[in-house]
Amino acid sequence: MFIINAHNVLLLVAWATVLLWLVGAYLTLRALRLQRPLDKAEAEASLMTERAPLVSVLVPARNEEGRVLSACIGSILSQDYERFEVIAVNDRSTDATGAILHAIAKADARLRVIDGTEPPPGWLGKPHALQQALDLSQGEWVLATDADMIFERAALRTAIVHAFEHNYDAVTLIPHIVCLTFWERVFLPVFGWFMLMVAPVHRVNDPRKREAMGVGGFFLIRREWLRRIGEYRVVRAEVAEDLRTGELLKQAGARLRIEFAPTLISTRMQPTFGEIWEGFTKNLFAGTKFSLFQTVMGGISVLLFGVGPFVAVVVCVIGLWTGERDGQSSLLVPLLLVWAIQVTTFAIVNATWKTPIAYALTVPLGHALFVAILFNSAFRIATGSGVTWKGRKLYERNGVRPPRC
Repeated sequence: MFIINAHNVLLLVAWATVLLWLVGAYLTLRALRLQRPLDKAEAEASLMTERAPLVSVLVPARNEEGRVLSACIGSILSQDYERFEVIAVNDRSTDATGAILHAIAKADARLRVIDGTEPPPGWLGKPHALQQALDLSQGEWVLATDADMIFERAALRTAIVHAFEHNYDAVTLIPHIVCLTFWERVFLPVFGWFMLMVAPVHRVNDPRKREAMGVGGFFLIRREWLRRIGEYRVVRAEVAEDLRTGELLKQAGARLRIEFAPTLISTRMQPTFGEIWEGFTKNLFAGTKFSLFQTVMGGISVLLFGVGPFVAVVVCVIGLWTGERDGQSSLLVPLLLVWAIQVTTFAIVNATWKTPIAYALTVPLGHALFVAILFNSAFRIATGSGVTWKGRKLYERNGVRPPRC
């Protein structure tokens, strides 16, 4: 007879967790298989002439002196697509960002530099910078990007050809994320995996599904559709303006397409632990649409099923080592299976990210850091203490508040 006691309950939970991770592994492999990299497009005659549509590339830049600003702008200006303009906004930087941009503009007339102004009440800095650039642009298509993106020469042409071949209204590209330091390799593949689970590309690209996505590093939009949804004014208070823009475009009926493009664009997001903590504190609560319920339940679930099994393995091993066998050997089997499935799944994810496979062993640490940042993000935004990014405070009590908090 099966007797319900604490050990049996734990055993059931352990085997249920095995099943959960098997499902997660299947969904991961399926999403990765359907996320085929976008190949460089061949030159199309109609898009390499004076009749090709003008593309306005918008580059908001704030305090980028110590990063790859010159390389970013240089890679954009080196595009092999003929008809484009670049409008960069020095978004009230406190370093030499403005001087760098103006120096490049003197050497290449295709770059126009705007010294940004203080956002009006109700606006955050980046949406306001994008709107300032948009107001002065003339392109039939608008490409919003970030000042830390590096473009391969065919990136813009490939996106335009892809949009015209399939009659898309917006094309957003997922870049290769460069991970070089310990904390980048621990955290960023875990973050990428969560995004893969929440919004896999095959569901974003299905007009029948509600999932939507916009990648701020490369978001090409037909100007008419951007105008229809209200331009960047409609996301003026959104810290994750790219995600919200993607949602609004899809809800309005635009043909939105997301592609994985690791050979066309790349970026290094946040190199240090402090930058990872600060940057994702800005964004993670917004990813739950500022829902405290989703934040708490999601965080607890990640701790239970992402971190808990590893902790339980350690406890069981210590118990067996000290001679306290009391059912721990039977628990160890499913817990080790969970650990094996986790590591195997993330070894595949890391291979996709070109991150050393050995970092799959740090998955519980990545999950724990994700939850810590998520809870910190929710606390700071919900209480009005605000979050800091690039020297300015966002979502503080007396400032711009989250639109859906």
